This record gives sequence, structure tokens and C-alpha cells, in this order.
Amino acid sequence: MEGMLKPNALKNKTIIITGGGTGLGRSMGKYFLELGANLVITSRKFDVLQKAANELSRETGGKVLPVACDVRKYEEIEKVIKEAEGEFGQIHGVMNNAAGNFISPTERLSHRAFDIVVDIVLKGTYYTTLAAGKNWIAKKQSGNFLNIVTTYAWTGSGYVVPSACGKAGVLALTRSLAVEWAKFNIRSNAIAPGPFPTEGAWSRLLPGELVKKFDPAQRIPLKRVGEHQELANLAAYLISDYSGYINGEVITIDGGEWLRNGGEFSHLELIPDAMWDMLEKNRGKQ
Repeated sequence: MEGMLKPNALKNKTIIITGGGTGLGRSMGKYFLELGANLVITSRKFDVLQKAANELSRETGGKVLPVACDVRKYEEIEKVIKEAEGEFGQIHGVMNNAAGNFISPTERLSHRAFDIVVDIVLKGTYYTTLAAGKNWIAKKQSGNFLNIVTTYAWTGSGYVVPSACGKAGVLALTRSLAVEWAKFNIRSNAIAPGPFPTEGAWSRLLPGELVKKFDPAQRIPLKRVGEHQELANLAAYLISDYSGYINGEVITIDGGEWLRNGGEFSHLELIPDAMWDMLEKNRGKQ
């Protein structure tokens, strides 16, 4: 798997990635750096961000600014924007990647558990988008939003209802602002990834033997999961000026999974109650 854009395709572009210190956000950010971008990465854990920033700078030679931020707090997002502009000048793109999720029968969830996921996924994306959009509009600057959703944003899915609600809202936000803010030369697009394994997320969602029992590759027509570089290639294209005439789109990259299966986690109806009890106890220890 190789990068598909020409060298320096993102030269002198500054891009903010929420949840950019780990997982898919980190992989996409690394490729942005390789293409010449300046990167601002955020999450709640500064030690994780600092480590990622040091590693990414060393691996790519690019400039990375880590800023601790809880996307559920609007004033912290404003702080990120201020620090990013102080370090790099203008901000050119924002990737709303921060998310939270866990699998559970909905009747087992408390309202607080529901709030945790929706607040990160939907409110966090809305807050970040609003803060960055207002900043661009006030300064008469163009901008580019790239939101990470999921295929069950439009189908729904059992056992991940808070995430499905949040991601559906993000998709509506993407399409709505693509129309409303186009007059300011601000674009909004989204990517809906299928299974792209990351150690942290997958071990939390499907711990132990469950990963083998519910092997996602077997649900995909191509019979494999995605490579991070494949996702990074698509993200780099959409965050670049090459995609300047794409606005309000959500592009699926899942090997055909949702066309075959609909709700991505609905097959978890096969899990017995005793196993749900075990998963619930394990989730409480994290």
C-alpha cells in the first residue's frame, strides 16, 4: 500500500485532527505530514498526544502541535484554534475524527452511557465545526471539513445505538453545512469507513475470543479488512485542493460490507446474555 498523491500535495496546509494521537486518526495524520502538511492533533490525554507528536515528527520530518482538548467543551476547542493559528498561522482543514463507542444491548445502557457517546460523536463534532467555521467566516478564509462517520449512519445498527444516533447527526451536519456554508467557500464532506482494525478500538469492542468468533472479514465481499493507507489516501484526497468540486458527499470505503449486511453490528444478536454480562463487567474496568 503506497500513498497516491504527489509529493507536497498538502504543502503549507495546516490541518486539525480531533482524536489524532491514536488509531486511524494517527494513520491519516501521518500521511498528511508526508505530503507536507502541518498537523495539530487533539485528545484528552496530553501524554498520549505528546508521544504521538514526537514519533510522527521523527518519522516524517513534519511539524506536529499536540493540544489537549475535550471536544465536549467548546472553550477548549477555541483554545485549540488559537494555539494552532499562533503556531502555524492560518488553519486550512479540520478532520472531525474523535469518537466513542461500545457494544451493548440498548436496554442495558444508562442514560449517562448514551450521553457519553453522543456527546463525543455529535456534540464534539458540532462544537469543533462551529468554532472553526465561525473563525473562517469572520476572517473571510476558505476552509475544508472532513468528518469521519460510519456506514450505519444511514442504515442504523443494533447494539451500537448511541453511536448510530451520533453518526447520523454528523452526516446530517455534513450535508447541511455543505449547502449553507458553500457561499463562504467552506466545503464539508465525510468518509464512512468499514472495518479498519486498530488495536485499541477493536479490543474494546470485541475482546478476547469474540474477535475470532465475529471475524469482520467474513462479512465483507472482498474477504479482507481495510489497510490504513487505503483510508489515508482517500482522506488526503478529500482534505486537499484536488477535491475542490466535491461538497456534501459521504464516501464509503468498506469493501462492500454495508451493501451485503446492513447494520454493521446487528449480527451480535447471537451473543447470549451471559456473555453480555461478562462484557459489561469488563467495560466497567476500563
